[in-house]
Amino acid sequence: MRAVWRGSMAIGLVTIGVRAYAATKDHDFRFHHVHRADAGRIRYRRECEACGDEIDFADVTRGYELPDGRIVLMEQSDFDTLPSPSDRTMQVMRFVPVGDVPPLYFQRGYYLEPDDNAVQPYTLLRLAMERTRRLAIVKISMRRRETLAAVQPRGDVLVLHTMQWPDEILPVDFPFLGREVTVRPQELAAATALVTSMAADFRPGEFTDDYQRALGELIDAKADAAQEPPIPVQRDGETALDLLEALRLSVERARLDDL
Repeated sequence: MRAVWRGSMAIGLVTIGVRAYAATKDHDFRFHHVHRADAGRIRYRRECEACGDEIDFADVTRGYELPDGRIVLMEQSDFDTLPSPSDRTMQVMRFVPVGDVPPLYFQRGYYLEPDDNAVQPYTLLRLAMERTRRLAIVKISMRRRETLAAVQPRGDVLVLHTMQWPDEILPVDFPFLGREVTVRPQELAAATALVTSMAADFRPGEFTDDYQRALGELIDAKADAAQEPPIPVQRDGETALDLLEALRLSVERARLDDL
């Protein structure tokens, strides 16, 4: 595995060097838009809706639309003026009871591996968190964005879960919440009996994605009729995209994604 983040976990005056690795992956099949007649990939132009011209990545920037429809243009130099936490420090804010954080807050998970010289303090922290049944609420900068996250033990390792910020959690406002509902004791007893009859320990291996399994079987069944990818047509006036140009475009794309 390749580390997606490397730095230190700061707890007061104590720092623990760690590396973060993706703990999950998407098992969905990925499809491309292609031309039904010849299986050619569909290419989309970066076209300006105002002037109709095709735009180079170098001429693309970010814009924020105000409520009145005006656009605020934002350049990289503008983002560079913003306060940015170190992207190499994970700051522990506090330790909270494990059950205090609703699952709604959690996003992606990452395994934390200690540096060679940090195994002892890493293990000490993990054991202390297990004993106190608490998790760490941290701030971490990933991909130039400050992120709220939680760190908690899972077996012999620490796992970091990125989290939603509090203002990103939408309030619940269903009409039925203000309605008085009468529940008879015998109805509650029957519902409780149903839940109890289906109670079991969570065993992840018992659950499968039947849709993706069936989709894989369908792809295998149609594989014999798969078409060879066509050779892209080079239009008059176009030059083949050389390696340096491809690399340049990739750098520009990554720069825009990080804004």
